[in-house]
Amino acid sequence: MDLKIKDVTELLNVSEATIKRWIADGKIPYYRLHNQYRFSRSEIENWVLSCKQGGDFSPFEEEEPTREKLGTQQFGLFRAVHKGGVYSNIPGDTKEEVIRNAMTEIAKDLHLDAEVITELLLDRENLMPTALSNGIGVPHTRDFLLQESYDVIAVVFPEKPIEYGALDGEPVHTLFFLFACDDKRHLHLLAKLAHLSSKAENLAYLRRHPNKAQLLEYIKNWEANIKPREEALR
Repeated sequence: MDLKIKDVTELLNVSEATIKRWIADGKIPYYRLHNQYRFSRSEIENWVLSCKQGGDFSPFEEEEPTREKLGTQQFGLFRAVHKGGVYSNIPGDTKEEVIRNAMTEIAKDLHLDAEVITELLLDRENLMPTALSNGIGVPHTRDFLLQESYDVIAVVFPEKPIEYGALDGEPVHTLFFLFACDDKRHLHLLAKLAHLSSKAENLAYLRRHPNKAQLLEYIKNWEANIKPREEALR
């Protein structure tokens, strides 16, 4: 129970009124501690992964704010992908094979132990598949944080869509391997990827398997149009 309402509003880019509405409707996991709302980071992570996107309820649909307010996290996804990379045509007939083959390349570029990180990623998948809806997967592990001052996202396009255990039953065509340097930034990036995957135009673009320069330009433009909530509305 390490998050307060203010933390969740900033991480999910919604207003405090929206969080309280979700609490009242029983849509978000929370606790009451000394008459204050508290949230578990791991439970919010699982909630983001399991929320239905683009249907009757999505945690990332907000009314338009009246004024744009740039935040320090606005281009967090752009920076993380810039530090990572884009890997196309990764072979594999199963989720495990694709993750192993992808990490062989990613770990080499990040100077990590491929076998250790792969096992941590697969352990996380055994707890709960890290698929968002609409063909997007976000392999990550709770047991590893980068010993750096920045986050890394490696984007992987498998040779062919793979069955991933997603709640909507859709095979996964794009994987965002997420390696954050702290818990809150991890959750913020996870929520932003869920937002990205809820938009049909973004999914169509990802299916084209853009290279790194093309994807970075697309993400930069997309993030520039995300308008954080005004402080007065939180």
